[in-house]
Amino acid sequence: MENSASALRDTAPKLESIQAITDEVLAHLGLDDFLDTLLERVRQILEVDTAVVLLMERQARFLVAAAAKGLEEEVGQDVRVPVGEGFAGRVTAERRPVYTDDIANAGVYDPLLVRRGLRALLGVPLIAGGTLVGVLHVGSLTERRFTPDETEFLQVAAARIAMAMHSLLSRAERAGVLELQRSLVPTALPTVPGVEFAARYRPGKASVGGDWYDVFPLPSGEIGIVMGDVAGHGLPAAVVMGRMRSALRAYALEADDPAEVLRKLDRKFQHFEPEATATVLYAMCDVGKGRVRVSSAGHWPPVLALPEGDVRFVDLKTDVLIGLGDDMPHQSTAVTLPPGALLCFYTDGLVERRNSEISHDLSRLRDAVYAGPPEAVCAEVISALIGRERAEDDVALLLMRRTPG
Repeated sequence: MENSASALRDTAPKLESIQAITDEVLAHLGLDDFLDTLLERVRQILEVDTAVVLLMERQARFLVAAAAKGLEEEVGQDVRVPVGEGFAGRVTAERRPVYTDDIANAGVYDPLLVRRGLRALLGVPLIAGGTLVGVLHVGSLTERRFTPDETEFLQVAAARIAMAMHSLLSRAERAGVLELQRSLVPTALPTVPGVEFAARYRPGKASVGGDWYDVFPLPSGEIGIVMGDVAGHGLPAAVVMGRMRSALRAYALEADDPAEVLRKLDRKFQHFEPEATATVLYAMCDVGKGRVRVSSAGHWPPVLALPEGDVRFVDLKTDVLIGLGDDMPHQSTAVTLPPGALLCFYTDGLVERRNSEISHDLSRLRDAVYAGPPEAVCAEVISALIGRERAEDDVALLLMRRTPG
C-alpha cells in the first residue's frame, strides 16, 4: 500500500501523536474518551476502516469490546471473545502481532467482523508491566498487506496505550475502592450512654484492601463491635469486605454469642465464596454490666487498658480464619470492663512492618495505649505506630472506653 507506506515514512511524528493522547489521558480524559480519541487517530494514521480495543475481564476468561471505530456495534452488543479463541484470542495466546487476509476461514469468533466485509486484520497485544490487558486490532475492507513499518507502529502504539490504560484503570479502581470502603465504614460512631468511641481508617500507600470496622446497637441492648481484614487488595477485597460486613450484621441479629456469629459467617463464606478468607474479631459489649464477650477468627487480640495503669493484650483463644474453618467450633472470651477502662481494636496494618519484628511493633502498640479519652489515645497510637509516613497496608483502629465513674 503505497499511500500507507508514504504516511509512515516518518514514524516518530505519528508516535508523538499517540504519546500526546496518552499524556492527555493521565491529566484529563476518562477511559472511554481516551480510547475513542486514540482509535480515531490510529485509524487515520494507518488509513484503515476499523479499529477496536478489547480488554481482558477480571477473571481473564474473556476479552470484552471496550471501544471501536468503524465497528461500533461491537461495543453496543457487548462482544465477548473467549481467551484463546478466534482472531483476538489468538493474539492473546501468542502475545505477538497476528495478521490474516482470509477472514472467512481464519476461525474468527466474532461474526461482526465477517458481516462488516473485512478483508484483512492486524492485531497486537496490549501489555503493561508484563501483564496482558487486552488486544488492539485494525481492519481493512479492501485487500491489504500491512508492512513491517505499519506493524511496528501498531506495536509501539499499543505499548504506550497499554501503559496509559493501566495507569488510568489503576487510578480509577483505587478511587472506586476508596469510595466503596468509605461508604461501608461508619461515618459517625453511635452515641451510647456510658461508652465513648473513637476510630481511624487510613488507606495504605501501596494498595487499598479489605479492612473495616463496625459498631452497632443490638436488640439485647448490647453493642456489637467488629474489626476485620479480608485477604487481598483492591476492588475484589473491598467487594468481599462489603458482603462480609452485611452478612455479619445479619447474623448478629440472630445469635447472642459472638462465637456463633463468626461460625455462621464462616459457614456462609465457605459455601458461597470458598476462595475468600478474612480475619475477623467480633465483640458484644454489655455496658451496664461492664462485660465484653469477644471471639476472634484469626484476628489480633484487643489491647485492654485499665484505669490504674495496667495495659495488656486480652488473653483469648484465636480460632481459624473465616473461610478456612470447615465448620470448626468458635469460642468466646469474657472480658471485664470496669469504669474508665479502654479497649483497643486494630488491623494488622497498624502493627506489621517490613524489616521489623512483630513482637517489637506489638510492644509499641501496648506502650502507646492508655485508659484515657479515646480521641486522645487514638492520636497517640497513630503517632507512635504510623508517624509521618503512610503505612504500606490499610490501617483500621477503633477505641472504646467505658465512661469513668
